[in-house]
Amino acid sequence: MIRNSRIAVLVLATSCTINSCSTTGLQNKSDKTAYDYVNPMIGTSAHGHTFPGATRPFGMVQLSPDTYNKGWDWCSGYHYSDSSIMGFSHTHLSGTGRGDLLDILVMPTTGKLQTEPGSRENPDEGYRSRFSHSDEQASPGYYSILLKDYSIQAELTSTVHAGFHRYTFPETKDAHIIIDLFHGYESDSVTETSITIVNDSLITGSRKSRGWGLGEEKYWAVQEVYFAAKFSKPFSSVGIVKDAALLKGTTSVTGRNLKAFVNYSTQAGEKVLVKIGISAVDPVGAMNNLDKEITDWNFDRIRDEAKQEWEAQLGKISVEDAAEDVKTIFYTALYHSMIAPYQSSDVDGRYTGFDKKVHSTNGSINYTVFSLWDTFRAEHPLFTMIQQDRVPAMVQSFLNQYNEYGLLPVWPLWGSETNCMIGYHAIPVIVDAYLKGIGGFDAEKAFEAMKKSAMQDDFNIKYLKQYGYIPRDLEQWHSVAKTLEYAYDDWCIAQMAQKMGKTKDFEYFSKRGEAYKNLFDTTIGFMRGKDSGGQFNPDFDPYNAVNATSDFIEGNAWQYTWFVPHDINALINGMGGKAGFVSKLDSLFSVSSKLDKNTPSDVSGLIGQYAHGNEPSHHVAYLFNFAGQPEKTQYWLNKIMTTLYDDTPEGLCGNEDCGQMSAWYVFSALGFYPVNPASGEYELGTPMVKKAVLNTGKNPFVIEAKDLSEENMYVQEVTLNNKILDRHFITHKEILEGGTLVFWMGKKPAEK
Repeated sequence: MIRNSRIAVLVLATSCTINSCSTTGLQNKSDKTAYDYVNPMIGTSAHGHTFPGATRPFGMVQLSPDTYNKGWDWCSGYHYSDSSIMGFSHTHLSGTGRGDLLDILVMPTTGKLQTEPGSRENPDEGYRSRFSHSDEQASPGYYSILLKDYSIQAELTSTVHAGFHRYTFPETKDAHIIIDLFHGYESDSVTETSITIVNDSLITGSRKSRGWGLGEEKYWAVQEVYFAAKFSKPFSSVGIVKDAALLKGTTSVTGRNLKAFVNYSTQAGEKVLVKIGISAVDPVGAMNNLDKEITDWNFDRIRDEAKQEWEAQLGKISVEDAAEDVKTIFYTALYHSMIAPYQSSDVDGRYTGFDKKVHSTNGSINYTVFSLWDTFRAEHPLFTMIQQDRVPAMVQSFLNQYNEYGLLPVWPLWGSETNCMIGYHAIPVIVDAYLKGIGGFDAEKAFEAMKKSAMQDDFNIKYLKQYGYIPRDLEQWHSVAKTLEYAYDDWCIAQMAQKMGKTKDFEYFSKRGEAYKNLFDTTIGFMRGKDSGGQFNPDFDPYNAVNATSDFIEGNAWQYTWFVPHDINALINGMGGKAGFVSKLDSLFSVSSKLDKNTPSDVSGLIGQYAHGNEPSHHVAYLFNFAGQPEKTQYWLNKIMTTLYDDTPEGLCGNEDCGQMSAWYVFSALGFYPVNPASGEYELGTPMVKKAVLNTGKNPFVIEAKDLSEENMYVQEVTLNNKILDRHFITHKEILEGGTLVFWMGKKPAEK
């Protein structure tokens, strides 16, 4: 799916390097594994906000090139439009709509020593280097680039807690490796850094900063990252720069703007390796992480181990029969779904909690970076299928935050709560795990934590309790969006209460789960803001998605009206029955795509007012199923998958959002999706693959699409284990028990 000739040239270059054809030649299709189909460059252009560097599944270290550290499209530190690199930092965010991190930058150079990065417009002003995408290689756990200004080949790989750099230098008496601790994303303000030159091949230090994760004042976050950097070759000389001034006669310094540099003389083709362990706990943790995970200087071994680990994870879903571009999109999506959340605990189980104290996981793993407003919808349900062994630790990480901070996570980042976006969406993740029988956590403690988050007064929940909705005159912004999302989370609490025999809680939260009814204006078929006197917004505009003037957030009434995933029948009834419901859905996909100029950039990937680039729309195309018109679900899903995803750097129509955009594709390409993420049911759609096997349950679950082609997008019949499926969903239990799901495809909608 190549959009134009300019992109075609880029795709040929990147797909070639990803398969290392410069050294090994193109692989035969039959020889390619799931690993070979992953293209980490997908989403690095347009507004995908992904990064191409090296990481392990759910790994703390995400070692990647930074091309710029300012602006919305550089939230990950990298954008495909750039032509110079600042260096390689060890922490990143994958596909977020807000930036942070980029800790511990390393950059090799030659010639005159420069310790400032310079500018994109004139890289010669600093240590930046120009590069070409034709020299770039990216695959899971590995990244390589030629730094053209220095003729240095830079290669990166990683373990969970350590980054491994291999730099191949030219012949020179002026080779340098710089460590820049002042570097970070623009909003990540450095508060203190430290550097210690331990000996002629070891440097340790720390970087402390304040950025996105502020939260409540008493928990104002100072993100702390400690590092230990070992060099394979003793330094010829070494130095520390503080506030752009070279320090003399010192080997240990604390300050705000610190850089270290080491110098060498190198032969042509000489390789200098650097391995860097990091920790959020202390210097001992960083050194221990490094020593436990990288015991020698065998870069290729670590790279191969990373490949093997990714192959094992990607192999949990085997796509055996699909178009080449579909396989690339699918496996890259599966890869992106396993980058976040990631580990925040060290190899010894220690981690820094939200109370800024050091805690122990007691043999488990603590995770951070939960973009829950996004990922509760599909990524976490996907984890219950393909990462069942990690789910208990993820839920326990929520409970750890509750113990340390007093509330469940909203959007936690490195030991601080950002409180970004709305809702308390850790709740559907917990409930989904509990109802699916995934143990490994204290259910009573979890219920206590859910109830505490739902019964607080902050975030205007006090108005929800008082009025049964959040009045728009008492909530400056987002009153409708908050009411809808709280209602869903409260419904989830009710389901767990019922399962646990907590009758009063079940009744109370079931009632709160109906809060959406108070804002559903059935006379116009939209969710609409209402004031504390019970009057609907007289200036209602369903197209208004401007955060500062609407009752929504990153969306409008066209997009948010459908967010009642736990009670679709109420939407149908409120729109005059199935015919009215379908008519309204038809309008969603066909009305003007106009947006006000101040609409957030997150509202993207528009088909009419359906906005696939942002999460509130993700379940909507499946809703035709509930009104007896699955052919329309199938039509629009095919449209979304074939026009809003592709195998180029521009292949995502919106922010990746820590795996949610990708998890949507993984599910939908297989042929089903969790419209209600905590129901244990998956709505049927239309598959993009002729055959796939899920290797995650008691027995393999095989999915086949008979006669699937570009023209045959419509499902004629579905069978499960050779029996006709007379419903529009399958269950989680059916998938894990194993069996065969067959879609019989045709060119026209099935006869009714």
